[in-house]
Amino acid sequence: IAGDTLNYWIGKWIGPKVFEKNYRFIKKEYLQKTQSFYEKHGGKTIIFARFIPVIRTFAPFVAGIGTMNYGKFIFYNVIGGFCWITSFLVLGYFFGNLPFVKNNFTLVIFGIVGLSILPPVYEFLKHKFTKNKV
Repeated sequence: IAGDTLNYWIGKWIGPKVFEKNYRFIKKEYLQKTQSFYEKHGGKTIIFARFIPVIRTFAPFVAGIGTMNYGKFIFYNVIGGFCWITSFLVLGYFFGNLPFVKNNFTLVIFGIVGLSILPPVYEFLKHKFTKNKV
């Protein structure tokens, strides 16, 4: 929670400065889209990002850039942290002593990471291919 909060404030502090000028990959239009996205989906994003490797690192930073309200951010950040910790405790309790998990721990970890990456990859591909058909 503390790391995400720091990341949020870094995004809030750096974000506007980066978007003052238009660069090839950093445009004011992207900031506006980010702001409207976080107004609509910010809470869900902060909660679910915890469960997706790589995205969990950048979601708080982008929330700061997108000027998500800090009170709303910290509320969803605490809920997301609680859900994340609880889910791992419950999964560890029920699956930690299974012989298959003990004997194939590395494989299980790779499987979990692979499964957690599938939803954003699916959404990216869906967005990419449906956008071209319109």
